[in-house]
Amino acid sequence: MDLTQANAAEMQGDLSHTKIALLRMEKVTKTYLTDGQAVHALNGVSLCAQRGEFVALVGRSGCGKSTLLNLAGAMDFATSGRVLLDGISTTELSDNGLTCLRREKVGFIFQSFQLLHTLTVLENVELPLLLAGESNTQRRAQKQLELVELADLAPRMPHQLSGGQMQRVAIARAMVHTPRLLLADEPTGNLDTQTGNVILQHLRRIADEQKTTILMATHSVEAASIADTVIKLRDGAIEEVVAR
Repeated sequence: MDLTQANAAEMQGDLSHTKIALLRMEKVTKTYLTDGQAVHALNGVSLCAQRGEFVALVGRSGCGKSTLLNLAGAMDFATSGRVLLDGISTTELSDNGLTCLRREKVGFIFQSFQLLHTLTVLENVELPLLLAGESNTQRRAQKQLELVELADLAPRMPHQLSGGQMQRVAIARAMVHTPRLLLADEPTGNLDTQTGNVILQHLRRIADEQKTTILMATHSVEAASIADTVIKLRDGAIEEVVAR
């Protein structure tokens, strides 16, 4: 079932069809207190995304895109409602359980790349595996660099790369532990159109070939057009869901 059908089922109060979804949000709200005033970042958002589905979140700044990504990746928690990742409710885990969930099931890509400039390209990609105590880290990191066509740049430092190359390294780092869910926050925001299109094609291939679910926040309608499903957010609520 696609995301449009899932939201229709949710509005009818029927979630039985969405049990196999990798990511589910059920009537999620998120409220922050700013200078004593309540700011409603999300207002009753319900959605689901299947394995290998590429979902784009679009809308103006402040519409709730980044908040939604943070909740999906268990980096933040809903004020009310439930977020389930691979069938696991993120609010029911201990700190250790949350750490394991993020390390095993979630990858992150940021607009600003967030590479460590004191490490080589290979070491940046290898780092998540080292932190998780994995083995064969160099071989696995090198394989990911091959997949983003940067294997020959493994010994370089980040400052020796172009913006597009740094973002491809960030993709390799995010995918090195084969996460089920990949979260991308404005991944083409700092790139020119041509380079951004290369990044989008890499993401499309990850969804198609590795069956990784991708949730991408973007201001760009053109970037969103590569997704299977586009969710338009406005003032913390879903305004429209368009399936390709």
